[in-house]
Parts: sequence; C-alpha cells; structure tokens
Amino acid sequence: MTPEQLSTAARSLRDAAASGHYISPLRETYPTLDANSAYEIQRINTEHRVAGGRRIVGRKIGLTARAVQAQLGVDQPDFGVLFDDMGYGDGEPVPMSALQQPKIEAEVAFVLGRDLAMPSPSQLDVMRAIDHVLPALEIVGSRIADWRIKFVDTVADNASSGAYVLGNTPRRLSDLDLRLCGMVMTRRGEPVSVGAGAACLGHPINAVVWLARTMASLGQPLRAGDLVLSGALGPMVPVAPGDVFETRIHGLGDIKAVFEAANSEEQA
Repeated sequence: MTPEQLSTAARSLRDAAASGHYISPLRETYPTLDANSAYEIQRINTEHRVAGGRRIVGRKIGLTARAVQAQLGVDQPDFGVLFDDMGYGDGEPVPMSALQQPKIEAEVAFVLGRDLAMPSPSQLDVMRAIDHVLPALEIVGSRIADWRIKFVDTVADNASSGAYVLGNTPRRLSDLDLRLCGMVMTRRGEPVSVGAGAACLGHPINAVVWLARTMASLGQPLRAGDLVLSGALGPMVPVAPGDVFETRIHGLGDIKAVFEAANSEEQA
C-alpha cells in the first residue's frame, strides 16, 4: 500500500469511531493490505492519539484462542495499544458512547515491575518482570461493520480494542496457577461465558512471552509499569446498554463491568 492509502485507511477507522458509521472490511477496500501494512495503519492511529494528548499505558494481546486463529487463518496472536482513556475501575459505569459494537471477555492482566528490553525475552525473564496480576474484563470493539473481520482488519483496527475494566485485587504470580484458573462470567446472574487460563495459548504467561519477544524485535520493548491484557479465557459476549457483567477468576477474585443505559442513567 502507498503512504497515501495507509493514511486514508487510518483516517477511515478514526472517522468510523467518531461517527458510529462503520466501514467495510479494509481488506476489501485495499486488496494489497497485508500484516505489515495493517500494523503500519495501527501505528499511524497510535501516533495520532498520542499527538492528541492520549498516553500509552500498555498492550493487549488478541487472537490467543487456537480456534479463533484457525477461523481467521493465522497461526499467531496479534497485539494492540492500550491508552489511558480506555481504562475503567471495578464497577465504574462504562459509557456506551465510548464503545463501538462492543463485546466483553474475561482476561488475566499483568503489570510489569521491570523492563523487558533484552533481545528475545525468555519465560524466566517475563516471570521475573511481572510485579502483580489482576482480574480484567476487556471490552473489544470494531470499526468494521458487523464484525466482518479477518486478521489484517483487526490488526489495523488496533486489534479491535475498545476499553477495559481492571480489578482491585493484585496477586503475586507465585501464588497462582494461571493455567488451571477457572473463570465464570454472568450477566445479571445468568452464566454467559466460562473458561480457564489454558484457553489463552495454553497458559497466559505464554501469551506475555510472545508479546515481549514481538515488541523487543520491533524496538518497542515492554517497560516497567506497562499493563498487559493477555487474552480471553472464554468466549466473548455481546454488550447491550444497561448490562451488568460479574466475573470470578479463581485465585484472582471478582470483577464487575457496568454499562450505562441508553438514557445514560447508571445501573446498579
């Protein structure tokens, strides 16, 4: 793709987010779009947000479920950027106006206490760098109409990022068995998603190792203080105005996401 096409594609995603008028898949509009071009579009919009006053606070990992990778025809995850204005606290109302075609999924979040700037960080490097672990809910979103995405579409669209909710119960990695940690998500008391740590590349740490190596190879290593959302523990669930989701992740505790109703009244 030419620089002009990359710039136009990036702007179309920004316009879709601002207007709510979602666009056709980028792969259809730009048949030459490949993974490198998709990440370049993501980079353009990242720089645009930073120039507008947003701050990068970490990264998210997507496509960590083998079944989803097979569906999109890829054999590895992808990553997106987390900004300061995307985060909400446990139980804090999330405005629907900030979201685009939202869906929610439960994840394990990691906060780093050390830089991972060495070449090809090892699993041991990653485990040593983790300061604490938190329960999290990622609210994914898409600027592509009807979620008609393939790999290049979601990469360009910041890995279909939307928002996230962080829990308030930090845990030490050494106190957890994240491969076997069970997860149950309910919507107003009704179970809507179940899973476990093994659904995330076999173990959430595997996903963080992949991200650490990828970012180091790009010259953008993960740093102390970075937040990493490691990928879904179970199926994602569509979000509607007024929804309340409560999730329990064994060993990590409970977390709640509350979505404002269409009339913006907060829900209990």
